[in-house]
Amino acid sequence: MSLERIRNDLGAVVSADRAHVWHHLSQHKQYETTDPRVFVEGKGLRLWDAAGREYLDAVSGGVWTVNVGYGRTSIADAVRDQLVKLNYFAGAAGNIPAAVFAQKLVGKMPGMSRVYYSNSGSEANEKAYKMVRQIAARHHGGRKWKILYRERDYHGTTLGTLATSGQPERAMQYGPFPDGFVMVPHCLEYRRQWDVENYGTRAADAIEEVILREGPDSVGAIILEPVTAGGGVITPPDGYWPRVQEICRKHDILLILDEVVCGLGRTGAWFGYQQYGIQPDIVTMAKGVASGYAAISCTVTTERVFEMFKDAPEDGLSYFRDISTYGGCTAGPVAALENMRIIEDEGLLENTTRMGERVLANLRALMEKHAVIGDVRGKGLFCGAELVADRATREPLDEKRVQAVVADCAANGVLIGATNRSLPGLNNTLCLSPGLIATADDIDTITNAIDSALTRLEG
Repeated sequence: MSLERIRNDLGAVVSADRAHVWHHLSQHKQYETTDPRVFVEGKGLRLWDAAGREYLDAVSGGVWTVNVGYGRTSIADAVRDQLVKLNYFAGAAGNIPAAVFAQKLVGKMPGMSRVYYSNSGSEANEKAYKMVRQIAARHHGGRKWKILYRERDYHGTTLGTLATSGQPERAMQYGPFPDGFVMVPHCLEYRRQWDVENYGTRAADAIEEVILREGPDSVGAIILEPVTAGGGVITPPDGYWPRVQEICRKHDILLILDEVVCGLGRTGAWFGYQQYGIQPDIVTMAKGVASGYAAISCTVTTERVFEMFKDAPEDGLSYFRDISTYGGCTAGPVAALENMRIIEDEGLLENTTRMGERVLANLRALMEKHAVIGDVRGKGLFCGAELVADRATREPLDEKRVQAVVADCAANGVLIGATNRSLPGLNNTLCLSPGLIATADDIDTITNAIDSALTRLEG
């Protein structure tokens, strides 16, 4: 049966999904009595499911991915044309889209130089970890092999990246994990850990305390999200990032920025770190790089990092001995090129800044109305509202009640997100990340749905 005929029998599609698809992040016991949601079409920020219901997507495909919106024929056409011309050859050789996109990408990233392709954010971070370990072996006598990560940050689903999960519930039942990964404290001022005036500087100093405890000669890198995503949309306090960079340089520690969520415009700049005036050594990215139209991730390094793998050409083991099968697929970089063109030509960075300000203003207005909102934070079209049972004590709202708000919005045609199954007792932040094409009407529709849901929750 052709795919087109199958599309005309959506009941059969839902039955096939229910019988055979293993969904991500889902407890399938529920599907013994209810049908899974199956989406069939998207246009702009709108989605339609198999039952004909329409939704406004305020989470860019559920996981902060579809930055330029659904139904972009120019991206699909570019991918189709390239696949007919040349679909694949292993990444040990080059191809035109990979070369052109790499040049264009590093042009947006002053100080960065080299692009290593793979196909997911988890994989991009694994590559960075392997680079750090190989540098330790080649240049530090096996020392400086430890990698620091931050409480509440998240870096992927593989065993290596789960070893750096600052979200304990995501890592539960998957251990034991590889050695050499050490956690540093989070920097969420709303959940402040130190009663000081310059909180950002103090939170960064806590990183140095861990470095000194572990021994600077043993620490090779630290990986951080510019804005913590699934850990609660945490924007860094003033003074945090300059001090972090100072500490890294002082102790010769590579600074890895995980831009898998923030990258390609989400905060209103090409990359989140560019909002804070810092210079990383390695930057990882995926999701919005091609807005979900093709699988692609990038591990981008400075020339200094790249040169560390050219130190001993007579030694057959000195190069970066790694491969990603689908890092050689041409669909990713050609989709990324067209995705970047759309962002530039349609002024989506500027739109993201304007609409992000509107989201935060609307959420702050809701905070005045609803005592259940304890804190509002965000950057660009990447915003969160932390819900509390008691604003005075900052007691987190129970996760089930937070998810009830998400479900209420969905029932009324707006898809929002929330921290869930990640942080014991702290899965209480609503997460908003609509596509960079969002309009003022879209933003108001999203926050109006939250307003109505909170009114029903409090009632």
